[in-house]
Amino acid sequence: IIESKKVVTLNYTLKNDAGDVLDTSDGQGPLAYIHGVGMMIPGLETELSGKTVGDKLNVAVPSEGAYGSRDEGLVQKVPLTQFDQPEQVIPGNQFEINGPQGPMLATIQSVEDDNVTVDLNHPLADMTLHFDVEIVEIRDATEEELSHGHVHGKGGVEH
Repeated sequence: IIESKKVVTLNYTLKNDAGDVLDTSDGQGPLAYIHGVGMMIPGLETELSGKTVGDKLNVAVPSEGAYGSRDEGLVQKVPLTQFDQPEQVIPGNQFEINGPQGPMLATIQSVEDDNVTVDLNHPLADMTLHFDVEIVEIRDATEEELSHGHVHGKGGVEH
């Protein structure tokens, strides 16, 4: 049964309201995560709690249980001189920055003269996320996995 500190391995497909596939484990192998330690969006984790191997779910997670609402304060103008590779500064490109709570994905919205408008909102903010999930395996997390904060081996991180 899925509960805190269990490694959960699952197949999934993520879609938006229009039914467009945003992400899937198809062709990549199942995803493994440690339940109850903040690795999974809260709304999906809540729905997975108490489920068992073989269970299949169709879950709609509103933005409040996923990546939250857009915050226009996270759209900022930055001088082009702040970029190491100005030739890569193209609208739509994404890059990672270190934010106060860890890595954040930034999306370039526009480039005007020597200023770049970047959006630090998660790309899936303000969206209801639709998951088709099949639970493949459940096991106890090892002490090493818990101390590292991620799953080792199949579906996880290779060291």
